[in-house]
Amino acid sequence: MSQNLIQAADGTPWSAWQQSTHLARATWLTPDRLCPPGKRLVLLAPHPDDEILMAGGLLASFHGREQDLVLISATNGEASHPHSSQWTEHRLRHQRPLESRHALQKLELDLNRVDWRRLNLKDGALPRDEAFLVTHLEQLLQPDDLLLTTWRGDGHCDHEAAGRACARAAQSCRAQLAEVPVWAWHWATPEDTRLPWPQAHRLQLDETRLARKREALAVHASQLLPDGDRPPVLPEQLQACLLQPFELVFLSMESP
Repeated sequence: MSQNLIQAADGTPWSAWQQSTHLARATWLTPDRLCPPGKRLVLLAPHPDDEILMAGGLLASFHGREQDLVLISATNGEASHPHSSQWTEHRLRHQRPLESRHALQKLELDLNRVDWRRLNLKDGALPRDEAFLVTHLEQLLQPDDLLLTTWRGDGHCDHEAAGRACARAAQSCRAQLAEVPVWAWHWATPEDTRLPWPQAHRLQLDETRLARKREALAVHASQLLPDGDRPPVLPEQLQACLLQPFELVFLSMESP
């Protein structure tokens, strides 16, 4: 799927998604049912805001059980503002990981207890490093871990490479795979058959978890503020879709 998909002008508003019969049929899950205490969550984020966009509500559930959380940050997100004089690659390489750290603190996570791995791979080039990601994951994963990442059809090359790498590693290590759409909310349509709806589940977020996710996302100023006459990287309509009282996950049928 082409990365150009994410460049659709206005995107699909939440009001349209509310009419989706596929979304309405998605099974509800609680965070504790998806990843109960004692089960590890291994989360691979292609860019420094993806962990919040994908699973900020789920991550908020790990307050007090940080020992069950492994966070892998693949890139530093330095390519989010091409040709920008304000947000240069050098500045973003420093700024975006700081935003990520502050966002996780907004979720009330004790980062001293989180196994947080920064891989420092090149933003926009994860397909090139896909084999490295598979190897890294295979050395880390344990059977029955929950491995969560961006959906392999999400329309962004890095998101898709992360999804493919996690799918391969989960299968070889017998881990459970969960993929999360991010940019698909923007370019897809409510009845879009390209999404794996039979695998869709809605992870229910209570008011506290949703509020923490909202606060965590707000920390990512580089992605939320206009850059001169350019609009923000994250469109408001996309934010609205990702700040509903649930997180949509595609659970692999092949997982144990």
